[in-house]
Amino acid sequence: MYRWGICGTLLVRTTIARMSVLTPVQIKEANAHLAALHRRVSELEGTVREQAESLIRKDEQYQASIRDIADTKDREISELQNRLLQSEEATQRLINSIKEKDRELDRLKHHSHLLAQMCRNRPHLDTLVSLMIEADGMNYIPSSEKHNGLSKVSDYPQIEDDLEDSDIDKSLFGTTV
Repeated sequence: MYRWGICGTLLVRTTIARMSVLTPVQIKEANAHLAALHRRVSELEGTVREQAESLIRKDEQYQASIRDIADTKDREISELQNRLLQSEEATQRLINSIKEKDRELDRLKHHSHLLAQMCRNRPHLDTLVSLMIEADGMNYIPSSEKHNGLSKVSDYPQIEDDLEDSDIDKSLFGTTV
């Protein structure tokens, strides 16, 4: 029965019952094999070292790229936040302007309604004003006949409402303008 064991860098095959002796050729072959293994290990260690250094450089490059991307992202987010804030402020100004214009529009609609009423009533107002001017300029009250208390003066206009209203007092009221 054989048992394999490691003694330093040399593998030694021993038997449990007796020890066998290695020949010089076997020792040379084993040493050559160990030297080849040592060279291969050195080559692999060099390759691993190169790959590790390459990975470190690539990692540093990737980290720098990620930092650049993150910085760019942060700048863009900041710019977008500023633009959003400006847009919200502009929107608020426009909303306030619309509210103010709505109030002005309501005021103007009311004025328009009043002006329309004035225009509809202007003939009556003109007649009333001319009557008031005429009444203010009269020094005497003319004798009245049966025309709703108004004298029959040719340039004293009567409107239809005066002719229909028979309950008016038979005297003329003086007014001043």
